[in-house]
Amino acid sequence: MINRAHFPLTVALILAFFLGTTSGTVHAADDSVHDVVIYGGTSAGIAAAVQVKRMGGSVVVIEPGTRIGGLTTGGLGQTDIGNKAAIGGIAREFYQRVRKYYEQPEHWKWQRSDQFRDSGQSRTGSGEDTMWTFEPSAALSIMHDFVRQYDIPVIYNQRLDRTPISDSTSRVQGVTLEGKRIVSIRTESGQTYRGRIFLDATYEGDLLAGAGVAYTVGRESNAEYDETLNGVQTRQAKHHQIVPGVDAYVIPGDASSGLLPGIDADGPGEGGSGDHRVQAFCFRMCLTDHPPNRIPFAKPEGYDPLDYELLLRNFEAGERGMPWINSSMPNRKTDTNNRTGFSTDFIGQNYDYPEASYAERETIIQRHHDYQQGLMWTLANHPRVPESIRSNVARWGTCRDEFEREDGWQEQLYIREARRMIGATVMTQHHCQGRKVAEAPIGLAAYTMDSHNVQRYVDAEGHARNEGDVQVGGFSPYAIDYGSLTPKTEHCENLLVPVCLSATHIAFGSIRMEPVFMVLGQSSATAAMQAIEADVPVQAIDYAGLKERLVADGQILTWTGPVRKAAASVAPKSLPGIVVDDEAAERTGFHATSQMVGPFVAVGYRHDGDTDKGHQSLRFPVTIKTAGNYELRLAYSPNANRATNVPVIIRAGGSTQTVTVDQRRKPEHSAFATVGKFTFPVGQAEVEINNRDTDGHVIVDAIQLLPLAD
Repeated sequence: MINRAHFPLTVALILAFFLGTTSGTVHAADDSVHDVVIYGGTSAGIAAAVQVKRMGGSVVVIEPGTRIGGLTTGGLGQTDIGNKAAIGGIAREFYQRVRKYYEQPEHWKWQRSDQFRDSGQSRTGSGEDTMWTFEPSAALSIMHDFVRQYDIPVIYNQRLDRTPISDSTSRVQGVTLEGKRIVSIRTESGQTYRGRIFLDATYEGDLLAGAGVAYTVGRESNAEYDETLNGVQTRQAKHHQIVPGVDAYVIPGDASSGLLPGIDADGPGEGGSGDHRVQAFCFRMCLTDHPPNRIPFAKPEGYDPLDYELLLRNFEAGERGMPWINSSMPNRKTDTNNRTGFSTDFIGQNYDYPEASYAERETIIQRHHDYQQGLMWTLANHPRVPESIRSNVARWGTCRDEFEREDGWQEQLYIREARRMIGATVMTQHHCQGRKVAEAPIGLAAYTMDSHNVQRYVDAEGHARNEGDVQVGGFSPYAIDYGSLTPKTEHCENLLVPVCLSATHIAFGSIRMEPVFMVLGQSSATAAMQAIEADVPVQAIDYAGLKERLVADGQILTWTGPVRKAAASVAPKSLPGIVVDDEAAERTGFHATSQMVGPFVAVGYRHDGDTDKGHQSLRFPVTIKTAGNYELRLAYSPNANRATNVPVIIRAGGSTQTVTVDQRRKPEHSAFATVGKFTFPVGQAEVEINNRDTDGHVIVDAIQLLPLAD
């Protein structure tokens, strides 16, 4: 508990807060000093403010827009989490309040509670005291309840003054520092807010950047932190992919006609290399099929059919999947998200957003709105859209009763990633997969390492492809380190960052879930109050004391449930001899991929799904520079459902040999089993694995050729 004798809250300040409200905006007195100033009324910002109040501190939330709660109140009602048991504290309390909200009959307007089918990844199971699916309006009501209950001053429509101090720094005039400490922030309206500790709870990281704290935008190279899933990921680009063979040019086959909109002529870049590109944004739409509440999809002003030509060609090339995930919410509403190769994600159109001015960001947001509105109109009306999809989409529309806009669209764009601080600790793929453990846990993350597509490019055949989608899980909930919330000491001593925290692109993809942001908001606020009490920089607080308070307040810092270790990946370059991965093979079928069972080579392995026997094969090209005898090995993951008679065909020097491999047998050499010894002349050879007449699942990962001594 903070000693309030040292931090008086004057009657004048109280009057400034509660009598100075006009049009939803509260103006704080310029001479007030708050214990904690929170910039950003996201879910993390509100959770942090609640915690400050519970610890007896003074707080103010500065919200750049008109609505608190961020994505939690902005359409993301199908909570992404991975494992609910990892969430505690104020975050869990929020989802408990959702449950209580929907236990009240008056909150079921468009359907009865017994008519709602809670489904999808976040469905509420029997016996839970929480509920993880909700309408945006329900979430907003609960956030406002928190604000009222704890008397939290929220100041709307106050954007940080981001006028640069100079061209040589990211520092801005709206952030005043004394040494390594922020003493105040000033908004564009001229309002100044002073504090002892500051929290940047925005999705963009404007405060941390404005204070001169180190950060990054885009993807690191794999080499920077010894990762495998960062940087350019053409080899991982299996999900949400364009159907093979879709022409990328305005006039099919004519490169001189130019590329279709949204296709990057400079892509994709070398695999694993870093770049400036940012994963795609979209609006998480709240839709309804209930006519009294439905606003039909309208063609936006300036609609250009060419923007959707790739979508239509993708359907004509064989895409039959619904281009959305339409998750059910109460009252006949949805949380609608991206799915398939051309969907709500506006791929490649957000690279400038993190560093853009406010006016530039508004333009980017409007372009996303126009694109997505045009997409929905196209899906509902265009004759080249398959009739089954067209008729399904046409049943839906935006909701009259959710957002302030007349067209039913929300203002909050899904900013999946913008700036990321480079802090005292950098969370990486190794933390997610358990190879590295947080030294000072302040909460758990549990979601798959997930990145949406980052770019759309044209391949060597003139076809459109997507790149950047990564979905790799299979690990237990893991701890987030306190050092990822703090800048390096030499940069700033009184700033905490619960949203744009210090993590690599791929680790951030696992951490960046709304419940986790609430967890980190609460933990940041707890640390802030302890730093004030001890009068030390945020980097120097007593972690033992922080841990004790977090546990007492219901935070979960250690995973005690079933432990799942991520399957180990083996880098091809670390192996001796000639190694050819499945990604380098010529493939017919074998579309299914996995990373569930390890060890495996590179990014995963392929399997035939135990279907389409005799019609699936992979042919590995092999270049032999030195003639001689070689031991041939095949990488696969064994299981009782595998085939015992997998054909392996070796073609070299004009001769062909065929042997079979029992993939239920455990490989003798880690991921590899010996197939046999064979003679290879100098030149090109080929090793084929197929599923002809096989009696189970066929796994194909990599081959290895080891030279044998004469």
